[in-house]
Amino acid sequence: MSQFTLNLLFIGASFALYIGIAIYCRAKSTAEFYAANRGVSPVMNGMATAADWMSAASFISMAGLIAFTGYDNSTYLMGWTGGYVLLALLLAPYLRKFGKFTVPEFIGDRFYSPTARIIGVICLLIVSITYVIGQMTGVGVTFSRYLEVSNSTGLWIGAALVFCYAVLGGMKGITYTQVAQYVVLIIAYTIPAIFISLQLTGNFLPQLGLFGTHEASGMAFLSKLDMLVTDLGFREYTAHHNSTLDMVLFTMALMIGTAGLPHVIIRFFTVPKVSDARKSAGWALVFIALLYTVAPAVGSMARFNLTATMWPGALTGDTYSQPAVSLDAIETSPDLAWMRTWQATGLLNWEDKNGDGLIQYYNDAATAGPVVDMAASQALAGNELTTVNNDIMVLANPEIANLPGWVIAIVAAGGLAAALSTAAGLLLAISGAVSHDLIKGTLMPNISEKGELNAARISMAASILVATILGLNPPGFAAQTVALAFGLAASSIFPVLMMGIFSKRVGKEGAIAGMIAGMLTTILYIFAYKGFFFVAGTNILPDTPDAWLFGISPASFGTIGAMINFAVAFGVSAISQRPPAHVQELVESIRVPRGAGDAVAH
Repeated sequence: MSQFTLNLLFIGASFALYIGIAIYCRAKSTAEFYAANRGVSPVMNGMATAADWMSAASFISMAGLIAFTGYDNSTYLMGWTGGYVLLALLLAPYLRKFGKFTVPEFIGDRFYSPTARIIGVICLLIVSITYVIGQMTGVGVTFSRYLEVSNSTGLWIGAALVFCYAVLGGMKGITYTQVAQYVVLIIAYTIPAIFISLQLTGNFLPQLGLFGTHEASGMAFLSKLDMLVTDLGFREYTAHHNSTLDMVLFTMALMIGTAGLPHVIIRFFTVPKVSDARKSAGWALVFIALLYTVAPAVGSMARFNLTATMWPGALTGDTYSQPAVSLDAIETSPDLAWMRTWQATGLLNWEDKNGDGLIQYYNDAATAGPVVDMAASQALAGNELTTVNNDIMVLANPEIANLPGWVIAIVAAGGLAAALSTAAGLLLAISGAVSHDLIKGTLMPNISEKGELNAARISMAASILVATILGLNPPGFAAQTVALAFGLAASSIFPVLMMGIFSKRVGKEGAIAGMIAGMLTTILYIFAYKGFFFVAGTNILPDTPDAWLFGISPASFGTIGAMINFAVAFGVSAISQRPPAHVQELVESIRVPRGAGDAVAH
């Protein structure tokens, strides 16, 4: 059976499963559409939350980031995991106790202001749309490779699938679909990792293989990887190279951005009791850890396999006896078929710059090391592996390692499950903000339940269309785009939720001013370096570390935006009237151990 046929079988079977679940669990009321009628068990909700959380950025892109940068990109692991702990401890139980459907609804009631609610909707839409672009990017990458279609065609196929099960099922259908997607993605992530760990280190568990011994050389695996990449002029894999300040700010932006993500927060509105919200968070951490503890091993082994493929002598320790891959081998060898198929997607490319019939892979910017002497003696013209998109490393790694076809096919299904599960959660958050907070809460308060449900479905369909169109021209690879969304959530939503739960002094004026100040400063900083609406050539300043203000990258600025939000909110509240007594009582009631839904606005 051909690889293409296997891909179709595995992907088609997973699609049929998701759509079948959505039809069976179709939402029939707004309570089912927004919160699954608050009837999801903690274990099921934990699994669904893990799938909602582990997006294309986690499954497809994170290990690729670690593969090409090493230690410095462990910030993604620390920030995302740590942020989930913040969410579980500081926000989720209290928001569940509040007993409403959406984040903007909490903001509007807590700060006794329709204006605050609308600004909350705007912040949610900006964050969620930016985030969903990253998911659609991952969908396009996966489809373009495994269904052998163009990136844009892959995006439209993915959009059609999300439309089928998200618009039909709402939160009820999405919850049980995400449980199935979690099972698919975790199997798809761990099986190839186990195979590759056994190949390279002899360890069954990738987590142990990362710190084990490279069998072919007898060296510690990470030491062997360090030696290999530094011989070729690249930075040491296990060392820290970037700005420590930016690393700290970026990790913090990911943490507090995680805690402010609306599509994750609304998952905690689906459980029966407040105590179940905490249990859900605990189960979700367990399910997330199954992937996140494997990711560093996947990244390092992917980097090793890619480098060893381009420098065949690396496996024997005689790196320069076989210094490169010939163009003839790339065109004819079954072992290098993965290069030909990924080149067709445009995400991998090479160029024989010196015309010697070989493709040399090394850091042509290196100023010291063996590669410099070799380049001088062989008259090399620079790195000839010109394009390696970060997003292909997890998907291509099984092919590079020559794993069985069924493993490659299940990785395809897993990558799509990760991207689509998060996309569905994001689109539900967007549709809830539009239909429940904007239409029902502001524009048409007397709309019927059926009318609101129809509005929710229409707004979700429109969101899918917008996300797909924007996904055709993303501002970066999946994890990079998602990182920007975390910065926006950190600067706008997280502070106002924290102040709404833990401060009786912050009133509507402070909350409104803080959200506007935090979001605007972060958007302006991002657009200055990334461009307006991600249109190429519209950035004011070059997106390079030398040009960043105090060395702070656009993805890290969310932490600064959050500080500005807090400072402005507290400052304005200090010179404004105290919140009404019933609102201060509401803040107290949210934090006392009473039943779910007891704390409601007067």
